Amino acid sequence: MTSRPNDEAMAEIYRDDPDLALHVINSILEDGDQAELLIVLRQMTKAFGGVPTVAEKANLNPTQLYRTLSPSGNPALRNFSAILKAMGLRLSVTPVSSV
Repeated sequence: MTSRPNDEAMAEIYRDDPDLALHVINSILEDGDQAELLIVLRQMTKAFGGVPTVAEKANLNPTQLYRTLSPSGNPALRNFSAILKAMGLRLSVTPVSSV
């Protein structure tokens, strides 16, 4: 049995279960953990055809997308929305539940 990097394994899971990917992204957005968000976006980018494919669909330069998704990346809202749209997703706003 060979070992696979975690990103590749997660990309396969997200490819096979897009609803899980949606749930994970929403959970991360609720928590506000940018580092975790970038990790999942990288994994989802692999699941949706890789950087060249997602960059083309998002109308971004592949180098720009690599930088945006790097551990030190800080995606602008416009780029974040374009990346999600390339994956068939969109950003939305919902009211915070009262405690």
